[in-house]
Amino acid sequence: MQGSGVQRSGVQGSGVQASGVQGSGVQASGVQGSTSGFVGRSRELAALRQALGAAPAIVLVDGEAGIGKSRLVAEALAGMDDVRRLRGGCEPVQEPFPLGPVLDAVRGHADRLPPPGALSPVVGALVPYLPEIAARLPPAPPPLNDLPAERHRLFRGVLALLDNIGTAVLVLEDVHWADAGTCEFVAFLAGRVPPGLALVLTLRSEDSADLPIWEALARAGATRRITLEPLQRVQVRELARELLGSPELPRGFVTSLVEATAGIPFVIEEVLRGGPDLSAGLPVPTALRDLLRARWATLDDDVREVLSAAAVLGTAPDEALLVRLIGDPARVAHALSRGLAAGLLHEQDGQCRFRHALAWQVIHEELPSPTRRWLHLRAARLLDEGDGPRPVARLAHHYGQAGATAQFVRSAEEAADLAVSHGDDATAAHFLVPAMRVAALPSADRVRLAGKLARAAVDGLAHSTAVPVLTDLLAGDDLPAVVRGELRFMLGRLLRQQGEAEAGYREIERSVDELGDRPDLRARALAILAVPDLVVDRPIEVHLARAAQASAVAADDPAASIAVGIARTSLAIERGDPAGWPAVDALRTGPALLGNPREHARACINWAQAALHVGHANRAELLLVEARRAVDDLAYLRFAGVVDLVGAWVDLSTGRWDGLLERARAMVSTPSEFTDAALDARFLLATVLAVAGEPDEAERLLRDVVAGAARVGAYRPLAPARIGLARLLLGLGRPRAAAEEAMRALDIVRPKQLWPSAADATLCLVDACIRLDRPEDAWPAVDELAVALRAADAPLALARAAQCRASLTGDAEQFDSARRQFAELGLRYEQADAEARLGQCLVLRGDPDGPGWLERSLRSFDALGALGGVTEVRRTMRQLGVPIPYPWRGGRKSYGGRLSPREREVAALAASGTTNQEIAERLFLSRRTVESHVATALRKLGGRTRRDLAALLESADDV
Repeated sequence: MQGSGVQRSGVQGSGVQASGVQGSGVQASGVQGSTSGFVGRSRELAALRQALGAAPAIVLVDGEAGIGKSRLVAEALAGMDDVRRLRGGCEPVQEPFPLGPVLDAVRGHADRLPPPGALSPVVGALVPYLPEIAARLPPAPPPLNDLPAERHRLFRGVLALLDNIGTAVLVLEDVHWADAGTCEFVAFLAGRVPPGLALVLTLRSEDSADLPIWEALARAGATRRITLEPLQRVQVRELARELLGSPELPRGFVTSLVEATAGIPFVIEEVLRGGPDLSAGLPVPTALRDLLRARWATLDDDVREVLSAAAVLGTAPDEALLVRLIGDPARVAHALSRGLAAGLLHEQDGQCRFRHALAWQVIHEELPSPTRRWLHLRAARLLDEGDGPRPVARLAHHYGQAGATAQFVRSAEEAADLAVSHGDDATAAHFLVPAMRVAALPSADRVRLAGKLARAAVDGLAHSTAVPVLTDLLAGDDLPAVVRGELRFMLGRLLRQQGEAEAGYREIERSVDELGDRPDLRARALAILAVPDLVVDRPIEVHLARAAQASAVAADDPAASIAVGIARTSLAIERGDPAGWPAVDALRTGPALLGNPREHARACINWAQAALHVGHANRAELLLVEARRAVDDLAYLRFAGVVDLVGAWVDLSTGRWDGLLERARAMVSTPSEFTDAALDARFLLATVLAVAGEPDEAERLLRDVVAGAARVGAYRPLAPARIGLARLLLGLGRPRAAAEEAMRALDIVRPKQLWPSAADATLCLVDACIRLDRPEDAWPAVDELAVALRAADAPLALARAAQCRASLTGDAEQFDSARRQFAELGLRYEQADAEARLGQCLVLRGDPDGPGWLERSLRSFDALGALGGVTEVRRTMRQLGVPIPYPWRGGRKSYGGRLSPREREVAALAASGTTNQEIAERLFLSRRTVESHVATALRKLGGRTRRDLAALLESADDV
């Protein structure tokens, strides 16, 4: 898209813009005033206009190079005269300037802003970045001492500015080149799009599946995606007629054109722009690269020399630098004019650019290697000699292309430092990794860069990139001990964030002895090692010893003391230590933690999780509110997904289940910046599925979680997932397997002494032993639990322990006591389960109140939507001969030989040609669940293959 408008033909020489064509276009048969139509994109255009008309909105327009993304956006905006158009573009080489493309888009629209006094003060954060409109902004706020907080304040300032501009479309083009900060801002903006704003992103989708922007879009969630495909044969014919001004085309011409261009509009234009002799057929050769090379060959040597130098400067060459490089302004002007006439360049926003990335690439590649290296070196030196801030990213690019490794490393490190100063750790890693790969890099430089990379990667998005670099570096013998210790500590943290619990823990353990001269880092390492539920095979004595060591080491370091305090209080809560919560309250309200917003957010998340584990759901909810406020206020976006995950667990525990299954599926399908959270999200989904009455999918997920957690040695979610699997197996009528799984869970818990999280396993073992007519086998575990929980602050586990003993003794009073305890704690599912146990006990005793409690439990489970609980209680009532209230409308609907709504939805998508993987992604299902639904639909409808589904669905009478 050029500027914010749309180029139209109609003036001689202005050209015809074909579908997807960027730039000068083709003069259609030399006819003045001819106008090309917009070919083959009516459906996509309607979809984009509909999305833009439903602001707030986020729309992704993607497709391969030359497919017509910019033209589609321009065409959609053409009729929106009352909408402000903001445009920013991403470039392959960008300086580490915060939100450059976004700020470029807004800087020219200050006229739409109210007076500075009417703007939010946070907009003042933009003053250092938009000095040209500073007079229209509030004063800059004082600096913060926290780079992530500064970064978030900038995000909030841009958001407030966009909100004040009014009805607008913000177009960010070529986001496959977007820097990490822009990607992060897209994720931030996603949940906060101002009412009058539509965000449009264009993306070249080929070979870009692993780009950071995809993760940002996945976290955005509500993104509308419009994918442009190559034109079909009939559309190619229509476009060729438009471009050539000929209503009739020779036989076979369109077929050859499709074969030569693959239906890509830009390539079609390039093939036809010379107006081929139709009787002679297409020009030979017709490949786009060959056409561009042929066009390049028509230029004289002098023009080619100048344009070669322009290609070295990038897709949008700096004309002033080009003049300095060539030394003759007239010669440069002549060459640029010839490039425009040849269709290799076009003008955009008053600047000559290469008309297409392929045109730039062909010219750059045509340069002999020595010439290309010399031009890059000459460009770098000219940039180095300039006044003002050094363009470190461009310098790194040119020095790198020139093979000047020492200068490249220096510039890359400066670019990384600049990125870090803006809080952009991921961009810093982007510069540091290639610098460290320089073969001749001196050891001292490699160590220094590795330290910077490790620190950037821990807080950034470059985990997978940094891990092998640090691993290789640590394999050598030339590192000083303290440097080795710091790098190993960082490596351990990175491995943990990638989900490699045991490997990360082991590296952190090894780093402790190497960090003797760094007590600050040593204390933090020991604090991590004190956390008991990270790994499976370290007993509680190890964690307690590490906690004591951490406290001693951190005594004189306030910052490290905070980390140690968080770890020690979390350990106390998980163990049920009554001193835990007073210690939490003292730390939580103290100035040390409140003065460190990032640690404050992390602490509240950790404490909320620990509170849930021991049954303090109300405390967990309050802590989660506090954590969310810290994350929102300071936008620690990397914590946002974890907060959402913990919030879902709080809602599950307290019975707020509306939409919870959909949320859980979305969390599983959305990439997390903490890979180790992926298993927790899958465990959450499995748990929700189990209580919602989907045991088959729940069992598959639970077994996957158990296998994954066992592989990496992660205590959590291995132990709770085994407990969940045991409970599910019991509900499926497999008590022996349930007992075995419960005992495996207890074997994991026992060395950790985290008995508050073991009570569910013990109760499941009791239930299984009773069904196996071997209740005496459960007594040792029940007694062990009772001893372990003596004087513990663990209300959930204490109530479960009472149910264990009551189940073995038939003590209705203990069942009722547990029921009241769950009600007081606000744990509605556990309360419904306790009502069922109480009712069953009373019925077996002949107490007339028993049936009433069973019916009450039935209705409690039904109100929650816990269809698994409904099914279990109905089974119990039938076994006891207790009448089930009729008509009963609760419970899971049986569809018999008819398709369920979900089966019909999956079958319809399969009939349309959608693959199982695509269906799974669209509906937030596992691929195996989709396969199961397709197979069930075929069985019920009497079909044999997916091809049968369309006709069978049309004739089926089930709805």
